[in-house]
Amino acid sequence: MASVLNKDSVFENIPSIKSKTLRINLNPDIYGTFSEIGAGQETSAHFFRSGGASGTIAKAMSAYDKDFSDAIYGIEEDGRYVTQSRLKKMLSHEMTNMEDRISRKKHPERLFFSYANTVATIDFSKRYKGHGWLGIRYQLDPTQKEYDEIILHVRFKQNEARLQQETLGILGVNLIYGAFYKHDQPRKILKYLYDHLDKDTLEVDMINFSGPNFKNVDNRLMSLQLIKNNMTDAVMFGPDGNNLLPAAILYKKNILALRGSFRPVTKVNMDMLKKSYDIFVREPSVEEENTIVIFEITLSNLKASGEIDEQDFMDRAELLCSLGHTVMISKFQEYFKLVEYFSNYTKAKIGLTMGVNNLVDIFDEKYYRHLSGGILEAFGKLFFKDLKVYLYPMKNEDTGQIMTSNNVKVHPRMKELYKFFKYNGKVMDIIDYDPDILHVFSRDVLKKIINNEDGWEEVLPEGIAEIIKTKRLFSRKEISSSPDE
Repeated sequence: MASVLNKDSVFENIPSIKSKTLRINLNPDIYGTFSEIGAGQETSAHFFRSGGASGTIAKAMSAYDKDFSDAIYGIEEDGRYVTQSRLKKMLSHEMTNMEDRISRKKHPERLFFSYANTVATIDFSKRYKGHGWLGIRYQLDPTQKEYDEIILHVRFKQNEARLQQETLGILGVNLIYGAFYKHDQPRKILKYLYDHLDKDTLEVDMINFSGPNFKNVDNRLMSLQLIKNNMTDAVMFGPDGNNLLPAAILYKKNILALRGSFRPVTKVNMDMLKKSYDIFVREPSVEEENTIVIFEITLSNLKASGEIDEQDFMDRAELLCSLGHTVMISKFQEYFKLVEYFSNYTKAKIGLTMGVNNLVDIFDEKYYRHLSGGILEAFGKLFFKDLKVYLYPMKNEDTGQIMTSNNVKVHPRMKELYKFFKYNGKVMDIIDYDPDILHVFSRDVLKKIINNEDGWEEVLPEGIAEIIKTKRLFSRKEISSSPDE
């Protein structure tokens, strides 16, 4: 059985790109193909230049012409080329060719790999900065029947195509090296992607690990690492736990977003979603089949107890995914930044579902002191687009009064500004709410769960209490209230 970990360990900490490519080239077992579309053959060039590539590179190609590319990999349904689907076809096609053309009897120790990227660099007018997909399908054991795979999406920030191509070449080397020599440390693979690269040049906004050697990797945690490492501003994952590319999910969609701690998700959260969704899809400009619902958690919320508790994050994610929802983790503490982000990908309707406390916070000037235009600048960004706030009422614990958009208390200086947005239909009350659950707050439920008290099960959506008990979620004693509760 061949192993790539027991050879040349002296080179483990050599950081240069040439050292990385040379270590791979001098490993007699690593053998594979390079297929690069749209930005030249920047990654394979590093391997050719370092020397000894004849024992590593079976084939290097650039199917740059669209017709030629279609003839090899087939035509995409949407007609696009820089897509995850295209990348996967490239990896599959090249690996199949490798298996068909290289005799296992003659080369029983070889570790096959297929590296591919499909990239669009910055356009001539410099309106679109450029982005791309890259990935590697490979084996760490020649007897592997199922391949390991790492796929990621990147966005370029440089303003020259040549610089973006050079960045892509280095990134590709870092990915291949990490795949073979850091496969047992996927978090380090993420960090090593930026070896010899400035974070200002590149954004990694999605990554997925799969295969037998990554069976214990939870891609939702890898998403969290992207945020923690400042590699991107927002990540998304679906009900299956796999990471999603925000741009692909949000593109030209009507978006309804519900921000919260979901610690745990309660009947109030689900009632907020259901009632606001019913209103949202009845809007004249909204097509239900082109609408996506997002449960959003801010990074500041995850840091409510200080450092991020990854198990706490996974507990929340487990419940939301079990209910079939798409989840976003973002750095956007202010709502206007979230709306700005959505607006990068869609011109369609955007809805924000929130409670009264959140609305009051939006009209608090202290959150906008860092902006040159203050709260007016923030509101221009928040309400300029086709956006509407769906407000869920709150029961005043002291007076018993139901707080809505009509009697909410904002700062006296903000009253006229609030009236402007209220009377222009930017804030809409949810009136058919469930009055029997207005007393429910996630923080209170969490305390009961941790203190092993009775009576918390009935305020959670069906099946959630059983999951919490079976998997012993939220079982730690550390508790802190959250600003999003």
